[in-house]
Amino acid sequence: MPYLTKDKTAEFFTKFGTSTTNTGSIEAQIALLTERINRISEHLQENKKDFSTHRGLMQLVGKRKRLLTYLSNNDLQNYRQLIEKIGLRK
Repeated sequence: MPYLTKDKTAEFFTKFGTSTTNTGSIEAQIALLTERINRISEHLQENKKDFSTHRGLMQLVGKRKRLLTYLSNNDLQNYRQLIEKIGLRK
């Protein structure tokens, strides 16, 4: 069973983006990547020798980092709000 159903992804896009059809919004993409990273991290805590999934996790973290850098360079206020909503930095 997939952990990201259509309903759940639509919920992310309405919560962090402007609407369900705006799938290209940076904020929604970062929120979706964060959810995927959290799920994969839980999987890797149980399966420590799953190295291919670990590589995929590192790629997702790098992609999220690039998107966050882009957002911070272009819209600092929105970046700070998103960080607080998602709870990335403490």
